[in-house]
Amino acid sequence: MSAKAAEAKTQTFKVASKGVAGEDKGELSISSDRLDTQVRYRLLKQAVVMYQANKRQGTHSTKTRSQVAGSGKKPWKQKGTGHARAGSRKSPIWRGGGVVFGPQPRDYSFSINKKQRRLALRSALFSKFNSEEVQVIEGLDFETPATGKLVAVLAACGLEGKRVLIGTVSRKSGLCLSARNLKKIEVSAVSDFNTLDVLQADCLLLERDAFDLIESGEFQITAEQPEAVDSEVTEPEAAAAEEAVAE
Repeated sequence: MSAKAAEAKTQTFKVASKGVAGEDKGELSISSDRLDTQVRYRLLKQAVVMYQANKRQGTHSTKTRSQVAGSGKKPWKQKGTGHARAGSRKSPIWRGGGVVFGPQPRDYSFSINKKQRRLALRSALFSKFNSEEVQVIEGLDFETPATGKLVAVLAACGLEGKRVLIGTVSRKSGLCLSARNLKKIEVSAVSDFNTLDVLQADCLLLERDAFDLIESGEFQITAEQPEAVDSEVTEPEAAAAEEAVAE
């Protein structure tokens, strides 16, 4: 590909920056070179299927005719009754009998290459920036849990009722605990982002430092198996936050 063709694919995305009260803080820009040059739909599907499959418990189980409890006695004699011949009450064609080829416990998890996971995440981020589903917020600081305050901030940013993924530079216990009881809100460090979480979100709400980290191109993407928001808060951090609230 020529340099001219590569240049034609490079885009600059504009992102609105707001304060916690919804006030306009200006506009920021990021080059698509930091993300990707296109939305790679096939790769995105592979990544999403992987994350969803890895979430499956795989504990479904049915009993075959040999596992069903009951007598092994022949229900009636072979001939002379007028009934169809039968050899067992545990036959799959009988009510309460075994199941033929039913689901058994299994592990659905699989993995794609690390380079594929990282490229899929960059493509997902490209899609969000390209669709103008990214906002930057400044001053989002929660030293102690405050769910009501976070709800007010989201409403001020026009994100009330939407599924939002809040991106930070590092784990913040106060912010994580504030969002823990909100069904559609997730908090994650940008280095812990994964394709499924990014695509499921209606909007990415990035702290200014997190946006700068992505814009610099220096952040490391792990793109591993998604984790619940609760797992981002360690027990010592949660205990410290609860003590602060009690005071």
